[in-house]
Amino acid sequence: MFLDLLRRRNPDFLRAAAQLHRSGELPANCYAIDLDAVRRNAAAIAAEAARLGLSAFAMTKQLGRNPDVSRALAEEGITHAVGVDLQDAEADAAGGLRIGHLGHLVQIPRSEAARGAALAPSFWTVFNETKAAEAAAASAAAGREQALLARIVADGDRFYRGHEGGFDAADVVRVADRLDGLTGGRFAGVTTFPAMLFDSDARTVRPTPNLATLQVAVERLRRAGRADVAVNGPGTTSAATLPMLAEAGVTQVEPGHGLTGTTPWHAVEDLVEEPAVAYVSEVSHTYGGGAYVFGGGLYVDPVLGGTATRAVVVGDGADPATAPTLPVEMPAPEAIDYYAIVDASDGPSVEVGDTVVFGFRAQVFVTRALTAAIAGVSTGRPHVVGVWAADGSLPQHLSPDTSNVLADRRRNP
Repeated sequence: MFLDLLRRRNPDFLRAAAQLHRSGELPANCYAIDLDAVRRNAAAIAAEAARLGLSAFAMTKQLGRNPDVSRALAEEGITHAVGVDLQDAEADAAGGLRIGHLGHLVQIPRSEAARGAALAPSFWTVFNETKAAEAAAASAAAGREQALLARIVADGDRFYRGHEGGFDAADVVRVADRLDGLTGGRFAGVTTFPAMLFDSDARTVRPTPNLATLQVAVERLRRAGRADVAVNGPGTTSAATLPMLAEAGVTQVEPGHGLTGTTPWHAVEDLVEEPAVAYVSEVSHTYGGGAYVFGGGLYVDPVLGGTATRAVVVGDGADPATAPTLPVEMPAPEAIDYYAIVDASDGPSVEVGDTVVFGFRAQVFVTRALTAAIAGVSTGRPHVVGVWAADGSLPQHLSPDTSNVLADRRRNP
């Protein structure tokens, strides 16, 4: 689905990624990121957020916490990140983003609270009083008072399985008072996830019941005399959803896939954000009519359901924007993704070493893939800025000379 979108809306990026792989600058099992497009997307989201008075925190996990992307986001006006977990937040900070939000979706383990406090997050989400006490104590030890967001839940709210948890929304006023009573912490507002979701039948994004839960909670807090309440409402965020969130009273938004034009809404409608990420690999060998393609990053985010995966095989002189797309047999979810198998029986001849380009919705941080930002696509001078591991660190397999160059670039952006 996103491969077709890339071919239609950003063909020069696909050509650049294929050319850079064939020249040896872009490795296999690598997510190529169009840095120019990400900049434009970030600028559009930042401008709309500023117009509406919203704070925007970048979610970078799906791009492998790539530090070159982090620096570009900051330069385009999205200066803070949301860390989906502590490691994510630490990688964002190393990449040049300040931490706007910590503890959501993943709470901070007890013994690691001091590491969280050291990041000086603008907001820290807690699901219960024990985690609130840990966050407050760690912050007090660091000599600061931490603004705490209470994750709240009411009957009828929607959560992905395994994401459940939080304070009873009906008890939000008492929760606020209890958090205010913690040394090193203070109540700052409320959050949930997801506040918005894509409706496949209507082909648009709609509020979830969770957003109404936030609104009711804010009204209770205001009746209790609390006027300044932060309202964090992440979920399927793009420039197009920001007016809906602002109208509902949300004050903080967290664009993730919006930064690469890969939310479900982007799959069915041309929004302002451009598609900006592709998975690049190569043919390892052939067998029984199938081209076996190096994997490692073949995790397709299941948010769009069981959509079939297709890819383009790019040999000498082939154009990834116009070459036929071929069906791909992806590894089963319970299998290690050593290879994907491209059905090459009806397409052009395939050679070992040919470039293979995929377009799907990524979650790089759960893979063993690499990431590489490509700058200069928009000016006709594409080049790889750097190559990074899925956790935002330097890949261990790079040569010492390459590692030293990239390490210097990270220290001195």
